[in-house]
Amino acid sequence: MSLMAEPRAPGKPVVLQTMSLVVELNVGGELYTTTVGTLKKFPGSKLAEMFSTAKPPRPDSQGRIFIDRPGTHFRPILEYLRSGQLPTQSIPEVYREAQFYEIQPLVKLLEDTPQIFGEQVARKQFLLRVPGYNENLELMIRIARAEAVAARCSGVVVCAVRTEEDATRCLNALQTLERDKRSVVKFGPWKASPAITDLLDCVKMDIEAQGYCVSYQPYAAEKGFGIKSSDYFYKFTFTWW
Repeated sequence: MSLMAEPRAPGKPVVLQTMSLVVELNVGGELYTTTVGTLKKFPGSKLAEMFSTAKPPRPDSQGRIFIDRPGTHFRPILEYLRSGQLPTQSIPEVYREAQFYEIQPLVKLLEDTPQIFGEQVARKQFLLRVPGYNENLELMIRIARAEAVAARCSGVVVCAVRTEEDATRCLNALQTLERDKRSVVKFGPWKASPAITDLLDCVKMDIEAQGYCVSYQPYAAEKGFGIKSSDYFYKFTFTWW
């Protein structure tokens, strides 16, 4: 294990609790040199606990302490521990690492940045008010994959209703699609201010985050809807190649 301290007697164990002890880290292939005191700056964090036990994390082949996490995003974590400097780039990625290492002061500061505030407080809180949102995403993907055999694209029909009144207006249209054996994924109603287009943008964003190429447009109904289909019905197109 690569630890640099004052000379010690042969056989005497290195005590990681020594705050001035210099330590070399290999974080996901990126190399860092710091002190145990820096790593233990916030007692109770997972990072501090790693260096507060008699058995620290395993070493790599060169004796450096190895942490199996993304190395690039450890640099801003270390800069914050050293000087209190907040990152200005890759905020979501650094936020994820701060959560992993349980550095709560940094987590709270990052949650006040526009990127994290908008995602955690605005968008995610809205989606929590959309019943079955995550389950519907999974259902859309299953339907799209089932229709992808020997096809370049596959489509999924989505019905999005913001209010109970909208849901009532769509009943006949949903029954028509059911008679035609068309699978429809229904979102809503929800009790929040964002509009239907805001929901559709969230659906597109979260599906693309899983690596899919997807777009959407109003669904053109052929018959039997009794309402303007483009107000509530949309077709999501998955492009496979």
